[in-house]
Amino acid sequence: SKIDFLLDTHERNNPKLVTGEVIRGALQTVVKRPFRVVPFFDPGPWGGQWMREVCDLPNDAPNFAWCFDCVPEENSLRLGFGAATVEIPSINLVFFHPRELLGDAVHARFGTEFPIRFDFLDTMDGGNLSLQVHPLTEYIQDQFGMNYTQDESYYLLDAKDDAVVYLGLQEGISPTEMVQSLTDAQQGKGPFPAERFVNIWPARKHDHFLIPAGTVHCSGRNCMVLEISATPYIFTFKLWDWARLDLNGQPRPVHLEHGRKNIQWDRTTEWVRKNLLNRVQFVAQHEGWNEERTGLHKREFIETRRHWFTGSVPHDTQGGVNVLNLVEGPEVVVESPDGAFEPFVVHYAETFIVPAAVGRYSIRPTNAGRCATVKAYVRTNP
Repeated sequence: SKIDFLLDTHERNNPKLVTGEVIRGALQTVVKRPFRVVPFFDPGPWGGQWMREVCDLPNDAPNFAWCFDCVPEENSLRLGFGAATVEIPSINLVFFHPRELLGDAVHARFGTEFPIRFDFLDTMDGGNLSLQVHPLTEYIQDQFGMNYTQDESYYLLDAKDDAVVYLGLQEGISPTEMVQSLTDAQQGKGPFPAERFVNIWPARKHDHFLIPAGTVHCSGRNCMVLEISATPYIFTFKLWDWARLDLNGQPRPVHLEHGRKNIQWDRTTEWVRKNLLNRVQFVAQHEGWNEERTGLHKREFIETRRHWFTGSVPHDTQGGVNVLNLVEGPEVVVESPDGAFEPFVVHYAETFIVPAAVGRYSIRPTNAGRCATVKAYVRTNP
């Protein structure tokens, strides 16, 4: 708040200098309209090829495994000033305008943290993710001092015919036997027989798998996952990584000691089928659109809604930040009913943020055809 100038050296051979007053004014503008952060793509040992094609990425990496498309702690915010652009950490917006961005209730609960994360996991023509589990809320509080944990879900943007998701445990397994098998695999005594212990579910485009903390899970190959999760930074306890090396030829860390303390052994086949698979509930239908509730589990604080539409859909932040992704259709436009911001164009698979301060807004296709968005927000009521 006291800087006189900001020097942007993101482009090494093209430094840019802007006044602090201009930057502060830009942030005040951003927090009153929909916006996107700069996506970050990265290869990985299990990475796929879907994002390279759909997101028009270069051929300078063997694959693209991850994309952070709404992680303010990791992504940048690009601000345009005429012909020039300046790139700053998007977390600055959270620090300087938390109430306008998050809303009073979310800010009161999470402070200057952005609690919703959207990212991509691409295993198309790649490999399985590591078999993993996330810490329970009480465990992450006791061991790491975090107030909330990484509850999450997998929304399938796309999938091949043989795509699967590993989720939950088989009925009647022995926890002692499973932990011993994981230990043996980690010690090089043969591969872990995941199919003996873990459910393997077919995965189809637009399926939604719910993954509350403590649930053993991973995406199989040939899935394109939009991961919707809470954002307590990085707390993934790998249980088994399919005996592979990272892109530098080194073993990837496995966290059996943490992992075994968080596995919920009662989340077995029938419980998963009832509680975590495609819990789609009809909410409302109007001319040109309908709304569905697609989760999440009752332990999670993130609510997700899917809208299918051929016409204009009214939305309202209701005092809390909204995060959306266009999961079907080539292009939509986000508009203000009273012209409070300029129309904002969004393309297929792009994630965008609507600050709490925006209030009412609408989304409509730019051309004929059916579109769909998935929207996430923090629940204000249990």
